[in-house]
Amino acid sequence: MARKTNRQSRLSRERSTTRTRTRRRAAARRRAARRPGLLGSLIKRGLQLGLVLGLILTGWVLWVARDLPDIDGLAEVERSSRITFYDRHDRVIARRGAAHGRIAALDDLPDYLIDAVLAVEDRRFYGHPGVDVIGTGRALVANVRAGRVVQGGSTLTQQLAKNLFLSPDRTVERKVEEMILAFQLEQRFTKDEILELYLNRVYFGSGAWGIEAASLRYFGKSASQVTLGEAALLAGLLKAPSRYSPVNDAERAAARATVVLDLMAQTGRISPQERVTAASTPIRVSRIASSPGAQYFIDYLTDQVRAISGDQPDSLHVYTTLDIDMQSAAETALETVLVNPDTHAGASQGAVVSLAPDGAIRVMVGGRNYTSSQYNRAVLAHRQPGSAFKAFVYASAFEAGLTPEDIREDEPITIGDWSPQNYNNEYRGPMSLREAFSRSSNMVAVRITEETGRGHVERLAHRFGIESRLQVDRALALGAYEVTPFELARAYLPFANGGHSELPYGLRRVERGDTVIFEQDPQPGPVVLSPRNLALMRDLLETTVREGTGRRAALPGEQAGGKTGTTNDFRDAWFAGYGRGVVTVVWTGNDDNSPTDRATGGGPPARIFSAYLRDVPAEITPVYTPDLADLIEQTTPSDPAPAVETRSEPTDEPEDPIGALLSAIGG
Repeated sequence: MARKTNRQSRLSRERSTTRTRTRRRAAARRRAARRPGLLGSLIKRGLQLGLVLGLILTGWVLWVARDLPDIDGLAEVERSSRITFYDRHDRVIARRGAAHGRIAALDDLPDYLIDAVLAVEDRRFYGHPGVDVIGTGRALVANVRAGRVVQGGSTLTQQLAKNLFLSPDRTVERKVEEMILAFQLEQRFTKDEILELYLNRVYFGSGAWGIEAASLRYFGKSASQVTLGEAALLAGLLKAPSRYSPVNDAERAAARATVVLDLMAQTGRISPQERVTAASTPIRVSRIASSPGAQYFIDYLTDQVRAISGDQPDSLHVYTTLDIDMQSAAETALETVLVNPDTHAGASQGAVVSLAPDGAIRVMVGGRNYTSSQYNRAVLAHRQPGSAFKAFVYASAFEAGLTPEDIREDEPITIGDWSPQNYNNEYRGPMSLREAFSRSSNMVAVRITEETGRGHVERLAHRFGIESRLQVDRALALGAYEVTPFELARAYLPFANGGHSELPYGLRRVERGDTVIFEQDPQPGPVVLSPRNLALMRDLLETTVREGTGRRAALPGEQAGGKTGTTNDFRDAWFAGYGRGVVTVVWTGNDDNSPTDRATGGGPPARIFSAYLRDVPAEITPVYTPDLADLIEQTTPSDPAPAVETRSEPTDEPEDPIGALLSAIGG
């Protein structure tokens, strides 16, 4: 009986276990039936993630769009002053201003001009809603393959939005803003209206904004009158206005215009015969702004002109002191020397300033290429003048009663813990001040500064026109404190104009319509150098060019004088002097202040000075020429005032018999 009960109990437990297992398997089957497959799971998760990302992206786009500008007033073209600049002979050298005052209507423009722009900028302009998906995708693929941006996918509408409202930054946020604005423009304006707005707002280089301004700037005629070849040149500018400007590089501009003609022919906008005819027809480019480097001077004057004219948007005519022929000669000389590995001596940049005796600015070259760098080194670059500063040291000594015949020791000197050196540690013993100046002896310059007083030298330099701060310490004699080429040129004026300090100026007259709103009235500046000391300084400056460190600056058969300058580690090289009626300062060096390949003031700067002045017109007003015998007079020596460190000018540059021969025969 007990065994039966046990068996029943065991069977009951087994049945219970079986039922439990059955229920569990059924539950598992039900759960498995409800569970999606792997693919379904991935799709579900993908949809969820896409929804989240979509919400985030939508929120980000709305956030980006919150500060976008209102485009409703876009049809009103802003008008600002159109400023036309003329040189000293009343030749147009530049035009500035946001608009020429006349809007070019689309109906007035030749069909081939519009076709040229569309062929090169946006072939599907009339077919897309503001953003060209095909073009954007093609550009994206090309950029990914190249690993950098080699192709743009922006439509003409996007370019209009970017040019009018956005910064040039290449960021995702800026691109999204551009697309949003493009869609808004397409909704607000017709295609023809957008194209007309674009043509009247886009930049064509050389200060020309809008198709009408560009046509007047480059061809001297309205955009409605351009030929097919001229239209292709204008359209070609849009990709890179400065790079393809015919003013900067005529050959590159012509090659770019040919590319535009090819595109027009390929897309059926012109016939092959029209393409051949246009490509073979010469294009005459206006002489306006024929010297690209003159833009440095125009930049320098623009703020002065706006201060004179105020905020009135009327057109202005600005008559300046610049001489475009001299400007071109200076630019050519600078580039010729610095591009040649035999003459640049490791200097990659330079500046040239020329002032007439009364301070009128004749030349202002702020660098080798305005297109690649608008930084005006002539007026903004503060660099050590080195031995070019010694002119003020010796002028101070002559005011103290010394003469060029006085003898001083060209031997090592120690002042406290400071022991300056001559170039290459060469010393020549006793020498006259004339020889010491022409050979650029550091030792003699330091000695006479200590004799006559550092404070006296500092005050004289400021009296002559140096505005930068100078420290009255030991290194003052060697030009250790920075000045700009422009202020050094001003400070050298007294040596060329009879001893007067003059304030440089670039404006002669400013007219608004028929009304003269400004006219320069140059008045002689104060006398800062006596006739006696002027004659003595001219003796030294001309000896330096004739037989000293400035020999390469000589102008065969003509009067010239000046001083070379070289600084520590050959970082800066200078020549400052006069000749052919102007005071000229030349600086060469590197923008990063790195050392050159031992470039001295008697090297690149002196070569540039000579090459430039040999090419300027002969009708220059002669500089003041004193008669030494009649002008010698005695002056009361100044109270001696007690003087720190930069590389000296070479005391005696190696003889150059070939250069001397060429100089002697005018080569």
